[in-house]
Amino acid sequence: MNPNDNISPKERPIRPLPNLIFMSRWLQLPLYIGLILAQGVYVYHFWVELVDLVGAALGNQAALEHIISAVAIEGAPRPTKLTETTIMLVVLGLIDVVMISNLLIMVIVGGYETFVSRMHLEDHPDQPEWLSHVNASVLKVKLATAIIGISSIHLLKTFINAAAYDPKTLIAQTGIHITFLLSAMAIAFCDRLMSAPDSHAKQSH
Repeated sequence: MNPNDNISPKERPIRPLPNLIFMSRWLQLPLYIGLILAQGVYVYHFWVELVDLVGAALGNQAALEHIISAVAIEGAPRPTKLTETTIMLVVLGLIDVVMISNLLIMVIVGGYETFVSRMHLEDHPDQPEWLSHVNASVLKVKLATAIIGISSIHLLKTFINAAAYDPKTLIAQTGIHITFLLSAMAIAFCDRLMSAPDSHAKQSH
């Protein structure tokens, strides 16, 4: 008689090879730490652009030159002062940084919670609402939605300077954005099909 037969599955020790495979999930930890460092770079970039925008609005010539260089497009007239369009392009760039930062947070927090280890944030007042029911499928849908938002910002920046782009570029960017939309819809549809059997099983019980 095997002495392990009387041990419950939760108390039974994991065999060495399965334990090694299971522990290999911690190899992802440096990847998430790297994304945290990338988040720091985006925060720094955001504040540099914001300080330059405020400085340009207050008449700082060096800040104005930096802002104009950042938003200038080859083939388009180069502005000589801070215009509404220039401000709009800079603000859209800041929004783009924020949305990419949100995407990073979803990947870092959701990915770590799903694939590495539980954070036990159930009673934390600042726990993100989406994290309470996060899994691989939900994470894919949310990431796809975030990518659509980022694509929308880039497409809007292109349309603001539509005169500086040839029609092929405009059509290509619009087509890429539509592809992102269709991909997100397909991911959400597949997730709904996969979750439907689970919901029916729960109702039957």
